[in-house]
Amino acid sequence: MTRHITHIRRLLGWGITLARHGALIGIENDANTPAPVRRLVKLARWASLTGKNRDRDYAGAFRAIGPAAIKLGQTLATRPDLVGPGPAENLLKLQDKLPPVDFALIRREIETSFERPLESLFAEFEQEPVGAASVAQVHRAVTTDGRQVAVKVLRPGVREKFAADIATYEWAAAHLEALGGEASRLRPRMVIANFKRWTLRELDLRREAASASELAEQMHAFPGYRVPSIDWDRTNGRVMTLDWIDGIKISDNAAIDAAGHDRKELASRLVIAFLRQAISGGFFHADMHQGNLFIEADGTITAIDFGIMGRIDRRARQWLAEILYGLTTGNYTRVAEIHFEAQYVPSYHSVAEFATALRAVGEPMRGKPVSELSVGQMLDGLFAITRDFDMQTQPHLLLLQKTMVMVEGIATQLDPSINMWDVAAPFVRDWIRDELGPEAAIADRIRENVKTLLGLPDLVRRVEERFPPKGGAPEDPPLPPVALISDGGGLGWLGYVTAAIVGAAASAGVILLGPWS
Repeated sequence: MTRHITHIRRLLGWGITLARHGALIGIENDANTPAPVRRLVKLARWASLTGKNRDRDYAGAFRAIGPAAIKLGQTLATRPDLVGPGPAENLLKLQDKLPPVDFALIRREIETSFERPLESLFAEFEQEPVGAASVAQVHRAVTTDGRQVAVKVLRPGVREKFAADIATYEWAAAHLEALGGEASRLRPRMVIANFKRWTLRELDLRREAASASELAEQMHAFPGYRVPSIDWDRTNGRVMTLDWIDGIKISDNAAIDAAGHDRKELASRLVIAFLRQAISGGFFHADMHQGNLFIEADGTITAIDFGIMGRIDRRARQWLAEILYGLTTGNYTRVAEIHFEAQYVPSYHSVAEFATALRAVGEPMRGKPVSELSVGQMLDGLFAITRDFDMQTQPHLLLLQKTMVMVEGIATQLDPSINMWDVAAPFVRDWIRDELGPEAAIADRIRENVKTLLGLPDLVRRVEERFPPKGGAPEDPPLPPVALISDGGGLGWLGYVTAAIVGAAASAGVILLGPWS
């Protein structure tokens, strides 16, 4: 177990780096910051010899701290309620580009993990990576059977480094949550627990390969969206090989226009592709930033990097669809009811009051293009609602929130006039009709009843195991009740001594006579 002093030393070093980039000013000035945290922030700023008057470069601070901090920063971008709208927006731009690892180390990772020479796997292998990130770097290669592929290789030592840093994050989050109040409501320990789970998945490239394969299977019938195929023979926990993608980065508007693609159509298709993954399938690509999406020559949107994926169960997807549709149609009462049904809002609050609070936030947004919306004001309104109605963070929706913000940003960059509500409403309406309509309700009831009937034989077997049939021995006769000394009766110490002597004699008699007397 890591000692307290080690965690404190790491945190102080990170705090000084954050202070030098002006990234602690918001925490120091926030009225909701617990007093002990504010004192630590002031100490870090003093140790960094940095005043309050400097630009706030949150992304730069996390890049300077290191790979695990970059990933944590990307996670905190999903929590504007925790870090504030401004920092969250800044952290969304955080790209984990780092200097590449020497090729000799990459070669050793590949050959050690496969226990084979590099040349037995690849006919060509470019030593200069096409991308180097905090967890891994990617090289272009040609397999021995002539296929163009991308090879993703974990950075040497990255698993050990992440494990040490996450241990300190857990330690800090536990102490922060123990302060109670707003810090407890925002559930920092759960934030770090989710971060740890996502990161561990990213550090096993077999899991990423499996996620890509599953998403490709889910989206195969959706035209204009593609997931590269996995080369399983050249994939293990530290190395992943997949089809090479030739395309234009989705952020390059000039190249997209020059290639003759319709950016408005691309923006709408990207939004629908995300909704299809999240609402229809319950399994979605949760790292859809601009560096992970390409436009191929035929206009197909191709996604890469499946280290972070999100899942939502069917009931939560139904709630989510109804919430989205309720917001698009202005049915705030139904949106409020769903929040209570899902137990996102404690039952001691009023549904009607919550509906009115939602209306105050939702009405200014409806019918307007994204370019005319103030994200900061909208988030301020939403945060006020969560505080006023004692809503705790819902960890299973954090990745969804992050990805929705990313998708909205890319769609807006492609088509500044896009109205996310208008694009989403037909898809959500059709899904609700198919999944929550009368026919679907009847089908669900039949499916559940059949499942229950089929489970009856197993239930009977379990009951028999718990209550087996009687054996050949007769039942014991009922025994008369006997008052115990411990129950009272006034015998005092003489009674205790007598009971002890009688009990000892009876026990000796049983032993001497044996079971056959």
